[in-house]
Amino acid sequence: MDIFTLYAAQGDLAAVRAGNEAVIVDAHMPECDDVTPPQIEATLADYLSGRMVCGLILTGLDKDHACPAGVESILTRYSPDWVMYPTYYKDTDTATEVFQIIERHRRRRENTTRPLTRHSVCVQDGPPRVLPGLANNFRFELFSPRAKTPGSSNNCSIVARITGLDANGFGYMITGDTEADAWERINKRYGNLLATPIFSAPHHGAASGCKPQTAWLVSPDTVLISAGVNNAYGHPDPSAAKVYAAVARAVYSTNQTSDGTCLLTRRVGNTYETYLVAHNVRAVA
Repeated sequence: MDIFTLYAAQGDLAAVRAGNEAVIVDAHMPECDDVTPPQIEATLADYLSGRMVCGLILTGLDKDHACPAGVESILTRYSPDWVMYPTYYKDTDTATEVFQIIERHRRRRENTTRPLTRHSVCVQDGPPRVLPGLANNFRFELFSPRAKTPGSSNNCSIVARITGLDANGFGYMITGDTEADAWERINKRYGNLLATPIFSAPHHGAASGCKPQTAWLVSPDTVLISAGVNNAYGHPDPSAAKVYAAVARAVYSTNQTSDGTCLLTRRVGNTYETYLVAHNVRAVA
C-alpha cells in the first residue's frame, strides 16, 4: 500500500494503491498558473498504471474537492466501479453539475458488465460503519457525516479510514473539510478508535479544522496537508501545523516547496516514509 497526495493547488486529490487495486480521493483539477489539469492527469495516470481503480471518494461537494472537470476526467479515464459522497446536499457552485456528470456516466454504463454504483454515505449510532463489498484489497470505515447532522457542508464531509489489506497495508484517515465543532462530536463518539498512522489534515491545514484533542486521539505517525503555494488563506495555518508537529513524527505539505510538490507515502519496515515527487515524474511501485 502507498498513498499519493497530488499537488492540486488549493484543493485535494489523492490516490491510494494496494495490491492490484486503487482508490481515488477527491478530484480537484484546477486551471491555475502553477499546475494544470493535463499535468495532474498525466501524473495520476503514471501512478495508477497497471491498477484497477475501484472507486472515487468525494469527501465533499465543494469545488476544491469535487471539481467538475476532475470528476469527468476520472470517470472517463478510469471507469471506477463506484462513486461515494456524503449524504448531504447543498447547491454549491459545483454540486449540481457534479451530480449531472455522475448520472450521465451511470446511465452510459448501466447495461454494461461494469455499471457505475452511487454510494451516498453517513453513520448512525454505534461504532464506525464498515462499508463492505467495495474492494478486495481495502477496508473502509466511516466516522462521519452523521445522519441528519445540521450545519455547513464542511461539517458533513466524509471522515473515513482506508486500510490496505496487502502485505504492507496500513491505515489512512481522510477528512475533507471537517471543522473543529464536528471533530468535537466525532472525538466524543469514537475516542481512541480514531487512532490511525497516516492522517490527512482537515481543510488544507486550516486552524478551523484543527482540534488538538483530535490530533492526540488519532496519534498519527505522519500528517499530510494539501494546500496551494502562496494561497490566499495562509494554509496550513501555523497554529495547526504546530499542533500536528507536537503529535506526529513528520508533517508534510504539498506547498512546502516553491512550485508545489506531490507526496508519496509508504510503510518501510516499522516506520513510514514520505517522498517529494514532482508532477510528471513517475511514482514507482
